Amino acid sequence: MAQDIRLYLFECGVIRLPRYVVNASDALNTDRVPNPTPWYLITHPRGNAIIDGGNAPEVAVDPIGHWGPLAERSPVEMRPDQACLPELERIGIAPESIRWVVQSHLHLDHTGALAVIDRFPNAEVLVTRTEYETGHNPQSWEAAAYCTADYVKPGVPWSLLEDHEDGYDLYGDGTLICWRTPGHTAGHLSFEVNLPSGATFLLAIDAANTMAHLEERESPAFVLSPGDATRSVRRLRRLAWRRDATIVAGHDPDQWPQFKKAPEYYA
Repeated sequence: MAQDIRLYLFECGVIRLPRYVVNASDALNTDRVPNPTPWYLITHPRGNAIIDGGNAPEVAVDPIGHWGPLAERSPVEMRPDQACLPELERIGIAPESIRWVVQSHLHLDHTGALAVIDRFPNAEVLVTRTEYETGHNPQSWEAAAYCTADYVKPGVPWSLLEDHEDGYDLYGDGTLICWRTPGHTAGHLSFEVNLPSGATFLLAIDAANTMAHLEERESPAFVLSPGDATRSVRRLRRLAWRRDATIVAGHDPDQWPQFKKAPEYYA
């Protein structure tokens, strides 16, 4: 039923990033920028979908032990109750109801649901084949951004999207559409969420970490391909315009507080 379709927004702590990691124009600037870590839940009559899942629960206990040196350079503030499973329990969502874990990409601040995938017995994990292959064999310059302990393990029920499946409609009813937005990583996805009210949200994820990146007032510092990153933000603006969508940037400390957080939701 349409009234069962909802979009929930969660915050899985904050990472304090050096400015040089955020904006290319801030090279050598080591001042810290609060980097909220969102993840999302879509409830749907055909089964619920987690988008990314934030940080692994281990990050709340020992971030350096789980992430390594990256957590020394970029300190994490996360409580155990901000991990994926406790948050679902808080709003009354049973793990068995999760049909999909949808991955924008496999960077370490997006694999919190994969870290506990054994607790979602009915879920498949949707990710692009390109991102799957990158995440299972990251090159030296990008390896620090992946925590393979979260997802390189037996029993992960992978479902891989091919490049030609751009615009993949997960439920077949327009609720969740997956758009290819490479640049930050080669296999990155952003998500269009169409709700029964007629509202549309465009979850940019890391294709646009901030609204300044989306509007090209700043260039992102941490990208695999600057050319692809630029083409992807321009694509996001076109996609948003056609649906009059609200764009949610990936980690914008100024925009993020404007949105309702779980247990509140959009429908």
